[in-house]
Amino acid sequence: MIYYSATGTVHALAQAAAGGAENAGARVRLRKAAETAPAAAIDSKPTWAQHLRDAADVAEAGHDDLQWADAVLFGTPTRFGNPAAQLRAFIDTTGPLWMQGRLSDRVYSAFTASNTAYGGQESTILALSNAFYHRGGVIVPPGYTDPVQFRSGNPYGASHVAGDGPPTELALQAAAYQAFRVTEIAAALKAGRR
Repeated sequence: MIYYSATGTVHALAQAAAGGAENAGARVRLRKAAETAPAAAIDSKPTWAQHLRDAADVAEAGHDDLQWADAVLFGTPTRFGNPAAQLRAFIDTTGPLWMQGRLSDRVYSAFTASNTAYGGQESTILALSNAFYHRGGVIVPPGYTDPVQFRSGNPYGASHVAGDGPPTELALQAAAYQAFRVTEIAAALKAGRR
């Protein structure tokens, strides 16, 4: 589980997803993308500065985390229909692993949050999918494969409208379900290769 969260919304979704993966039997590493914003920008928004302090104990993502995992869920806030620059910066560093074929044949999935209901959630998840295609990954969306998905409304990946407040129980359930599904598919893929 690799995510970036400025104010804690995506962090909460990542924690729920980690729980869903663990409930499916996965060993989970919860990792965050490094903060690259200048201190002045962070300090200008108290919730951003507070979340940075609150999540100080979460390890930063590294290349070894990607190589270790059979499945990787990426979480990011929506930035004009795209993943946050902090997560993109981490992904951009993985070129050497990609060139060596070390990121292929894994299950990938993504989740997001935006400030508004039509803030680009689906396009953000689709933008992350471009990196998954280049890796030769197996993309596993939640689809409409569970009743929670019919209520959460996003078959591309769990999402939440942060402008409405912290993630709702429904959004957290959707994130947990998505990770549960990803874990099951990754386990089936790994067993099928044996």
